[in-house]
Amino acid sequence: MAFPENFINELTERNDIVEVVSSYVRLSKKSGSNLFGLCPFHSEKTPSFSVSPDKQIYHCFGCGKGGGVINFVMEIENLSFPEAVEFLAKRAGMPMPEETNDRESRRRARMLELNKAAARFFYEQLSTPAGQAACDYMRKRKLSPATARNFGIGFAPDTWDSLTEAMKSQGFTEQELAEAGLVRRGKSGGVYDTFRNRLMFPVIDVRGNVIGFSGRILGDGEPKYMNSPETLVFNKSRNLFALNLAKKSKCGYIILSEGNIDVASLHQAGFDSAVASLGTSLTPEQARLISRYTDQVVIAYDNDGAGIKAAQRAIGILEKLDLKVKVLRLEGAKDPDEFIKLKGPEAFRKLLEGSEDQIDYRLRAVTEKYDLSSDGDKVAFLKEATELVARLPGAVERQVYAMRVASMAGVPESVVADEAQRRRKRLLSSARKAQEREQTRVDRAPPGGGRTGRYSDPASAAAEEGVIRLLYLEPSLIDEPGLPDTEDFSQESLGRIYSAIRDRLRRGESVNTATLGEELSGEDMSLLVSLLQKPELLSRSRQSLHDYINKIKERREESSQSSDLRALANKYREKKGYEG
Repeated sequence: MAFPENFINELTERNDIVEVVSSYVRLSKKSGSNLFGLCPFHSEKTPSFSVSPDKQIYHCFGCGKGGGVINFVMEIENLSFPEAVEFLAKRAGMPMPEETNDRESRRRARMLELNKAAARFFYEQLSTPAGQAACDYMRKRKLSPATARNFGIGFAPDTWDSLTEAMKSQGFTEQELAEAGLVRRGKSGGVYDTFRNRLMFPVIDVRGNVIGFSGRILGDGEPKYMNSPETLVFNKSRNLFALNLAKKSKCGYIILSEGNIDVASLHQAGFDSAVASLGTSLTPEQARLISRYTDQVVIAYDNDGAGIKAAQRAIGILEKLDLKVKVLRLEGAKDPDEFIKLKGPEAFRKLLEGSEDQIDYRLRAVTEKYDLSSDGDKVAFLKEATELVARLPGAVERQVYAMRVASMAGVPESVVADEAQRRRKRLLSSARKAQEREQTRVDRAPPGGGRTGRYSDPASAAAEEGVIRLLYLEPSLIDEPGLPDTEDFSQESLGRIYSAIRDRLRRGESVNTATLGEELSGEDMSLLVSLLQKPELLSRSRQSLHDYINKIKERREESSQSSDLRALANKYREKKGYEG
């Protein structure tokens, strides 16, 4: 084991899972001794994410993820096991033991070191003759040198190998550059710089690490923004540009923008809570990331068709997390950067203060599509507007907006209210059916979220789960005779869990979600936590263990006999010359 067992056990004791999870998830609904909240790993409206203070584990009954406090940090922060351990050690004020010999951890650390060196190289290019074009561009966009320093903005020279040669001179290899997405391989086998003739924005995570880059083309051309590819440390759907700065803001809300220039311009003007979603539409993962730092979001997307469409989609995603959403009406400018340049920071501040509630925004968007003096358009407007009213969660909201829609269309309020109620019943019915289908899917799938597929032999798998559960709950059973071999397990995932538990117990080591976390994958850990939720009568644990073992052997013998019969039948067919 890379970390001493006593260190891992102390680490988990000093990082109570309820306290750690509560910094990411609102836990309130109680069921027995457990706490419930909305799962941070998938979108849901009904809390199915459970945290057990007694067992110090979490488990989502919707997506199946589960584990201990280290697994939770690994999942939520996208960290390796050693990195999650270091994260929790810092939280608890514990000194780390001697450096571990973890290959992936070393690779990640090396990649972060490379990204930092590359960011420094790009920034230094602004002071060279080659970087003059980038400096001219920033002056044109009115980005100050102080803003460039604050964001670490730099320039990728318009050459094929400037970065490559600079990084190689610092001891980094072409393979490391390729894995970090900083170079691409050519047809001849050589490499060339990924980013060329672009204004470079380092993407920095909330821990201050340079995890990737976003390059903005100078002038016109496509793609306007080029982002680093997915790497060991970078996943653009799970990160937000400038969140490392915005998280420190005292304003109480996040401003969600489309581009890096918009964000830099907003920060420069004093609006230090602006972030951008790295050239992609807002993802559920990014929304959950935002929800860790605020419960209010102001959408400040471009004032064009694509921006309006993206805002509508973002509203739907943010709503699911119970975030209060407002939308800016950028009149007379295509984006926040242009608005500030034309009208100044104070005008933008007033715009923020008067930003529309997301319901008003969506209703206005519907209204602008139709000519309400036309009967045909009026009918189409009423259909779309009542659908919007029907989807509002609160009865008071539905009544207020039903009145407004009726007034706009010049029809009795009861017409809109009744139609909205009918549509709402259909929506609720559809949602219930979808939830029932999902629950059926979850129930039929094995524990762990269904990602492992159905058990090939349910009877044997149930017994295999029982053996694992008993050894975990009563480690002294490891001395019982006749324990099965891993090969006796019909399900590979259960075999891996059993093997990890059995081997640790035989070495005299403790077994819990913390100590197993380094050996088991996230999926296997979720499966273990899920099967631990099932009851087990420990008063007759030895008898139960041998019953489970006998069932496993019985099913294996039956499977072996079936295989022998099939082989004999095939041999007979071949001998007789049968084809089917």
